[in-house]
Amino acid sequence: MFPASEEVCIEKFGKVINMEEKCGIAKDVTEVIGNTPMVYLNNVVDGCVARIAAKLEMMGPCSSVKDRTAYSMIRDAEEKGLISPGKNILIESTTGNTGIGLAFIAAAKGYKLILVMPSDVTLERKMVVLAFGAELHLIDPAKGTQGIHDEANEIMKKTPNGYVFNQSENPANPKIHYETTGPEIWKATGGKVDILVAAVGTGGTVTGAGHFLKEKNSEIKIYGVEPAESAVLNGGNPGPHKILGIGAGIIPKVLDTKLLDEVIQISSDEALETAKLLALKEGLLVGISSGAAAAAAIKLAKRPKNAGKLIAVVFPSIGERYLSSVMFDSIRAEAENMKFDCPHKILGIGAGIIPKVLDTNLLDEIIQGFKFEAIETANLLALKEGILSGAAAAAAIKLAKRPENAGKLIAVVFPSTGEGYLTSVLFDSIRAEAENMKFH
Repeated sequence: MFPASEEVCIEKFGKVINMEEKCGIAKDVTEVIGNTPMVYLNNVVDGCVARIAAKLEMMGPCSSVKDRTAYSMIRDAEEKGLISPGKNILIESTTGNTGIGLAFIAAAKGYKLILVMPSDVTLERKMVVLAFGAELHLIDPAKGTQGIHDEANEIMKKTPNGYVFNQSENPANPKIHYETTGPEIWKATGGKVDILVAAVGTGGTVTGAGHFLKEKNSEIKIYGVEPAESAVLNGGNPGPHKILGIGAGIIPKVLDTKLLDEVIQISSDEALETAKLLALKEGLLVGISSGAAAAAAIKLAKRPKNAGKLIAVVFPSIGERYLSSVMFDSIRAEAENMKFDCPHKILGIGAGIIPKVLDTNLLDEIIQGFKFEAIETANLLALKEGILSGAAAAAAIKLAKRPENAGKLIAVVFPSTGEGYLTSVLFDSIRAEAENMKFH
């Protein structure tokens, strides 16, 4: 993540981090946003005459492209003197990923955050924002996008020092994709990208990255993606669909429609099927909007005029955030009926054997951790550091408190993301809260 020379480590969001600034170890979780990898699609491309490379935004610290947007909006407001930790309460309307992005950064920076979501967002989205300490308000999905915005504005009127970001109109949204996402795609492809494909939620990704790439090469084609059932950008009427995070039924103000060469319509069924195929054939567990973007990219890659071209497609989020959605209906039922009880509840360790690959002579000590310690520490990591992870930190904290370790640097490995444990005892309390929440 931090390839370094001896003097300069990395330029990130326009800031050069020097060796004196502890190059190689990020100051906090916000410094690891961006620089997500790109990979070729190899096994879902039958009949394609162009190559497809996917930008994996789920590899960010909180698993979605909205990590960038949230960071940019908070940074922009701070730089303008509009907000500061401990003084202002942040407020935003969201269908999930922007809210999650704001929640983990708010936790890391010490802001209180109030989010407004439609009640039909996935259980995972509700649980993750609650884990980060956000206050969550649900409203009737029938009120639509405007209803969510109206509720956020009403909350702001009643909240002293409240601040609403309004991501669909906030210039800091596309700005971060002009500054980072576009340049990253250009660099990863060696300037050989011919086509950019991005699903349109607020339009920030396709607008910002698209403008940067067009400036580099005016021949690059820019394609948006929207639900066929709610093809507003193609002149159709808004309607219900299953592609969470896009197709809000409005034309967002930050979207530059003149930049788009075409908006590809993808049905909910196409998006769901493609997302499932990406898991089965590419090993990529992505969300439904990523399935829509991939389906559009595959359609473009089959057009004869695109033979030999390189298509870059943005996969906005991780599939684990959709486990309670229609996307996983069949395998969820299968998984729920599988039974085994782990006696110590710290999943992934403590198998009851001494593994043969473990060199016990290497170890100075084995720190014992109890279930309650693991749960409490994992909860604190989310609330205080903006990191959704597991139990390893408890042992590191114990060691850091020992007098003999004064002044030392402890490196601790966090093996996995907390979203893989949303159905476990780790999240029992907030899962019950999220399941019982009703819209106003």
